[in-house]
Amino acid sequence: MSDEQKKQLEQQLWNIANTLRGKMNADEFRDYILGFIFYKYLSEKMHIFADLILKQDNIKFKDITSKTKNSDEFIEAIKEEALEKLGYFLRPEELFSEVAKRGKGNNEDDVEKFDESKTNFILEDLQKILVNIQLSTMGTESEEDYENLFEDMDLNSSKLGKSPEARNAIIAKVLTHLDKIDFKLEHTELDVLGDAYEYLIGQFASGAGKKAGEFYTPQEVSKILAKIVTTGKSKLKSVYDPTCGSGSLLLRVAKEVEEVNNFYGQEMNRTTYNLVRMNMILHGVHYRQFDIKQDDTLEHPQHIDKQFEAIVANPPFSTQWSANPLFTSDDRFSQYGRLAPSSKADFAFVQHMLHHLADNGTMAVVLPHGVLFRGGAELHIRKYIIENKNFLDAVIGLPANIFYGTSIPTCILVFKKCRENPNDVLFIDASQEFEKVKTQNILREEHISKIVETYRSRKTIEKFSHCATLEQIAANDYNLNIPRYVDTFEEEEEIDIQAVMSDIKTLEAKRADLDKQIDVYLRELGLVG
Repeated sequence: MSDEQKKQLEQQLWNIANTLRGKMNADEFRDYILGFIFYKYLSEKMHIFADLILKQDNIKFKDITSKTKNSDEFIEAIKEEALEKLGYFLRPEELFSEVAKRGKGNNEDDVEKFDESKTNFILEDLQKILVNIQLSTMGTESEEDYENLFEDMDLNSSKLGKSPEARNAIIAKVLTHLDKIDFKLEHTELDVLGDAYEYLIGQFASGAGKKAGEFYTPQEVSKILAKIVTTGKSKLKSVYDPTCGSGSLLLRVAKEVEEVNNFYGQEMNRTTYNLVRMNMILHGVHYRQFDIKQDDTLEHPQHIDKQFEAIVANPPFSTQWSANPLFTSDDRFSQYGRLAPSSKADFAFVQHMLHHLADNGTMAVVLPHGVLFRGGAELHIRKYIIENKNFLDAVIGLPANIFYGTSIPTCILVFKKCRENPNDVLFIDASQEFEKVKTQNILREEHISKIVETYRSRKTIEKFSHCATLEQIAANDYNLNIPRYVDTFEEEEEIDIQAVMSDIKTLEAKRADLDKQIDVYLRELGLVG
């Protein structure tokens, strides 16, 4: 599929999404359209899988009805295989295409001429099917991965329409539109739908204002983090994100290597937790390969006994946490002697991730600039990480206004437990590496490449990067403010005072001549005596 075709698919899906918009906020109609796309994906996967099994019997899955000979045996055999391989099951009449066809009613195939008054009522059936997908996994290995996945899709919400008929009409229209789109799932080497899904999530994030930061990291930043933690590696045993949002960071890491064995993550927001599981499945990550938990990472960590080869994160900036004194005996924080302040959990997240970082691993985390220079407990922790542990590998300053919902400049901190360059820390000032597009600053491919290549080569580039010795950092009292290490000062051109004075005299003479001319004109007009 060409880039142009991908863009067309993305635009098609976005147009369909806007059919649902009405009076809903971006984060509200997001849940519906992404849920419907996910349902279509599950249906098509089920259809393809079942047809392969039935090929020797010359039967198509969607053609099986109660009148089909041995239908119960066929269905049970396929269900058993599907629950093992796919993790869920849908009956032929529950497939997306069948429901869309029933809902379309007497409408023509031309969706542009869709008449909502000609639809059939499918709301109750659709709600049952979404519940049945989850029920099919009960008691199986995939139960937790599919639990309550569709709970944010309330088909009886008045936001979809005032009456059941109005709600049914809009949903039938959306399903009919979606049914016309080929996700090309037979071409397993293509991740057409996965890319389109990511595009939609990004579009919703751009319209969600401040809330966007809760679930989405811009793809450009994700790329930098992913390329850094995969440096020198073609395969990863595990990747972890303790504040995984929609899962875009985890999935981005997978694009940088040939294989990732397992994905781990934790997400506090319930709706976003549903979104990240959908996103994983939709990108073809098998349910046995991901372990995503829902809870507060700092207060109730769910993977406490595990270590990971790659860790990426974009935690909520300077959020509050309990800083409960009981945490001083928690293995994640005990060795530091201080807890991060309750008003700013940034270093609590760093400590948590360092606890989970494998000896051969790399960790890259996005944080606000305050972590580089704030004093008190944060200075104490910063000093301990650098002086006692020597885990800090690089500090990368990013441009301001590249995240949705906040314009503050941010930085990436890179950590390793076994550093190849233990005597220095690389500082990169990429604050000017961007292109302004409307109100947002965008990192282009050349900006990303420059940052990543400089990190990998550890080159010193004038006014861009510098390898600071541990002694230099200690002399700065462990203040990591980037201008202390990367000199970006631009000398101003020397001013020729004599030339300036001469220009002033010339201008003064011209002004005097003008004053005389104006005086003549005023006298001629009789305006002065």
